Amino acid sequence: MATLWINKTGIFICASIVPASLLWGTRSGLPCDTHERSSALSTSRKIAILTPLVLFVHGFHPLAEDGGLYVAGIKWLLHPGLFPHDSAFVTEHLRFSLFAPFVAGIVRTLHIPLLWALFGLYLLTTALTLYATHEILRRCGFTPIAQLYGTAMLAAWWAIPVAGTSLMLMDPYLTGRSFSTPLGLLAVGWSLERTHRAWILSLAAILLAAAFHPLMAVYALGLVLSIRIVQTGRPWWGWAALLGSSAIAALLLQLHAQPATPALRLAVYSRYYWFLSQWQWFELLGLLGPLVVLGLLLRKQSEPVSELLRGTIALDLIAILITVCFAHERYSSFPVAMFQPLRVFLLTYALMLALLGSRLANIAERQQRLWPVVFLLCCMAGAHQIARATFPSSSQVEWPWHEAATPNPWVQAFLWARHNTAPDTLFALDAKYVNTDGEDAQTFRAIAERSTLADFSKDGGEAAITPALADRWLRESAAQKNLSKLDEATRTARLAPFPVTWMVLHAEAATDEPCPYRNLVVKVCRLHR
Repeated sequence: MATLWINKTGIFICASIVPASLLWGTRSGLPCDTHERSSALSTSRKIAILTPLVLFVHGFHPLAEDGGLYVAGIKWLLHPGLFPHDSAFVTEHLRFSLFAPFVAGIVRTLHIPLLWALFGLYLLTTALTLYATHEILRRCGFTPIAQLYGTAMLAAWWAIPVAGTSLMLMDPYLTGRSFSTPLGLLAVGWSLERTHRAWILSLAAILLAAAFHPLMAVYALGLVLSIRIVQTGRPWWGWAALLGSSAIAALLLQLHAQPATPALRLAVYSRYYWFLSQWQWFELLGLLGPLVVLGLLLRKQSEPVSELLRGTIALDLIAILITVCFAHERYSSFPVAMFQPLRVFLLTYALMLALLGSRLANIAERQQRLWPVVFLLCCMAGAHQIARATFPSSSQVEWPWHEAATPNPWVQAFLWARHNTAPDTLFALDAKYVNTDGEDAQTFRAIAERSTLADFSKDGGEAAITPALADRWLRESAAQKNLSKLDEATRTARLAPFPVTWMVLHAEAATDEPCPYRNLVVKVCRLHR
């Protein structure tokens, strides 16, 4: 559902280059008294203001997109009897992260509904991300007002897509990255301090991030090491070592990986964003644009800002080189592509936005102009409109106490399925139902709490990183291709090999099966065997 955002990426980067070039000659990172409070709000008040602003501007959709995948795993941990037919697709990601057990533990300990826990943790991680950004700017030596502008700029572009990586900077739902991103930013902030204690804190933050999202923690570690290399005073040797070790690791992975099976190859190809050759021009601009912006920001900087920028640019270039050399769709296996090295750009985007916002503050202070404030407000207004267009059939904020009152007709059908079918029921839906206009990428398993055959989009991601699931994913998603458009005989023949007893079809789909629930958009039908 980030398509609209992705189409705006190139426009945003072009727009960012313009103010960056205007700001090129101004000096930022001016030292200030860290205890100064006379001209700026305290840190806690800034975060208290910006956190609900992020919520209302960008929305909250806890069961959409990857949020729904995580929630299905959490619900399985809380109620192991769920998803008896498709538990492999629900539980596979639990092997790599403590996120789901952590949330499930909170629900059990506090005896609160899961949606309330998700909402509270989303606000907590939002505040933590804003705080981490603010701390980076403070350690860079920016004035209090510049710290506010930089953090507000990040809040304004909270959900911007990160080039063509299929990632948003921060999602409007809770996932493992909701924790790993602020922890990674905190590690980067501590790395700017050249003390033994700061180095220990930085590594501790990365280890904690690894518990929630190991892959993103590795890339945060890469950025911390790159900054440390800059601080040694002889960065070229350090960067050469970092590039060499990364290339050797990638080469060893490539040489020892088993050739992909036909089913796995199809699952991998469904993740087009793993391969630079499949990116569109504006997605490529999303890689090159930030490097140009950071390069422009590099001139006349204080030492901490210069270290931060140089370390970030170096790591980004290393990630691009590794991807160009080792992530190709023509290879027989795809271990390097699976690790998605370009995900390092997530932290790059966060830092770029924060530093651009701080530069705007410098203009506001030097020229006593209000246009930077107007610019930030326009960014937030535009982001709100894009958020509404991305989830047009859902409430902007899906409050935990209003689940049953959802305006989304697909979610209404999924809720009916939860309350009116047996827990061991197996459903079939269109293979690409989450991509249907107006469905808003709301996930069936997380909402209905019922098993379903593997879908093309989300379960394809699981199959791409778990070869054992690829054959099953291919069979089940192929059986559901264009399910609502099939005639009765073809649909029945396709589903015959599977113990499906219920279907979710478009309202206009032709069927002789009884459909006890229907609305203007979708219907739930019983399949008699």
